[in-house]
Amino acid sequence: MKQKAYAAAGVDIDLGNKVKGTLPKLLASTHRREVLGKVGGFGGLFALDVKKYRQPVLVSSVDGVGTKLKLAFAMDKHDTIGEDLVNHCVNDIAVLGAEPLFFLDYLGTGKLEPHVFTDIIKGFARGCAANGCTLIGGETAQMPGFYQAGEYDVSGTIVGVVEKSRMLNGQKSVKRGDAVIGIASSGLHTNGYSLARKILFEQLKFQPGDFVPDLHNTVGEELLKVHVSYGPLVQALLKRFNSKSKTPNSKLPVRAFAHITGGGFVDNIPRVLPAKCDVVIRKGSWELGPLFQLLAERGGVDEAELYQVFNMGVGMVAIVAAEQVDAVLKFIRGQKHTAWHIGEVVKGTGAARVE
Repeated sequence: MKQKAYAAAGVDIDLGNKVKGTLPKLLASTHRREVLGKVGGFGGLFALDVKKYRQPVLVSSVDGVGTKLKLAFAMDKHDTIGEDLVNHCVNDIAVLGAEPLFFLDYLGTGKLEPHVFTDIIKGFARGCAANGCTLIGGETAQMPGFYQAGEYDVSGTIVGVVEKSRMLNGQKSVKRGDAVIGIASSGLHTNGYSLARKILFEQLKFQPGDFVPDLHNTVGEELLKVHVSYGPLVQALLKRFNSKSKTPNSKLPVRAFAHITGGGFVDNIPRVLPAKCDVVIRKGSWELGPLFQLLAERGGVDEAELYQVFNMGVGMVAIVAAEQVDAVLKFIRGQKHTAWHIGEVVKGTGAARVE
């Protein structure tokens, strides 16, 4: 049979349709009763149950996983990237108190490789199922000549919902004297990879498959550890400490959350601070994991920059009323997360500093 002209040009529509034919089975675990229709339409349909809310507010976010993809290419391991992306997006809306509803993905590549596509979608599905949101649709673009051989890019969009009266707003609720709790990350998550790759592969001459005793792992596996989802934990915290309170939102025990992504402590915590408050993070108040110790000791990077580029072992920060810090820490640890009291809110100008 003569090859179709478009396939000869590098875009195999028939292959794309065949691969996408596996989607219903892959996405079955992410189904929610609010979903209408099926994946593959021009738009995903989601019937929000407005009876559950007095004033529902939709919350959305979009993101990618950056140059962490370079590790997936080097290791030929593609089943974690989708989960990373879902969890990152879930965390971004969780800080507002939002429950994730549905997620859409974008995958762009030069040549569609069926096993790579399937592994990426498995990661999306696993992440969505774990967070209780549905993978409602997406886009796969074949663009020959645009990407290097064997490479691709992914991004994702999430939509969630929160009751307006329960929406977290640290700029109104955070007060001097509040405590800052750090919740452990699994590693770099999805930020700082350009610098980490330069240090580990260019300066220290490691290869992705090299086993490093200090890490108790290969470099590649350590860098591909999945971004932790804090969404279920945030919802559990709000239900335990905030939902039964009759006080105004500004007096609720759990004041705010900050997802520690690109920009580290220095750029992310100020996003939830009032103009007259600073946060002081105390170095040494939490366990610095072996990867961060390696980057700090052998990377040749100024210490202040480390805390602005990397999460340094803390993937999410919670700001809580000082009198509740012990109870909140106990609860977080009971939910199988590691957490520490790492700082305080003080008088200031809306900045975060590490001392």
